[in-house]
Amino acid sequence: LYQVREILKKEETVVDVKVPQGEHITVCGDVHGQFYDLCNIFELNGRPSPSNPYLFNGDFVDRGSFSIETVMTLLTYKVLYPEHMHLNRGNHESVNMNKMYGFEGEVISKLGKEIVPLFTDIFQWLPLAHVVGGKVLVLHGGLFSKDETSLEDVRRIDRHMEPPDEGPMTELLWSDPGPNKGREPSKRGVGVAFGADVTNRFLQANGLELLIRSHECKDEGYEVEHGGKTITVFSAPN
Repeated sequence: LYQVREILKKEETVVDVKVPQGEHITVCGDVHGQFYDLCNIFELNGRPSPSNPYLFNGDFVDRGSFSIETVMTLLTYKVLYPEHMHLNRGNHESVNMNKMYGFEGEVISKLGKEIVPLFTDIFQWLPLAHVVGGKVLVLHGGLFSKDETSLEDVRRIDRHMEPPDEGPMTELLWSDPGPNKGREPSKRGVGVAFGADVTNRFLQANGLELLIRSHECKDEGYEVEHGGKTITVFSAPN
């Protein structure tokens, strides 16, 4: 845990990932403590390695019964292959969510309460987003309440903190795509629901082509929205 914390501290808030021609990267969504389903992903798609890189897009813990095993596996691969195992922060990598949805209790039960602050610190050092191949933005939740918020603004966020009540950091962890134009209040009470026009303006203004996000359960494991410009990836089957 101390090793992975030092690795994460050296990463940028937005990490740029190069994917050379002929190579690939696998993006996975929420896994929520479902360790055996994580193992199944690796069984089907191969374990992480320099030739088989992954990006896990937040919400590693809570809800499922094996959050410790799940997050420790992901963090161990981050130590093994820091340039080929990429981890984004999700809205569940936070103190309040861990108290409400089970991770804190699991840590206390399996490892002891003195370990809880270490996990909190590690979660606060997780990057908020990755840009893959210079064109694909991967973040956990979604876009922002103001068109003026740019990718450069996200890069400048001091991420080592708990998400505030509002603002770009909270919005990128909590927002969802919506079917209507413009922006609407989120059904979650945090973040916004953003339309295809918002997605298109943001991508165009920041030289991007695609938004990949997670945060919402999808029966097929993914959903394509906003004219193919937004893809939701969700990897916890239950």
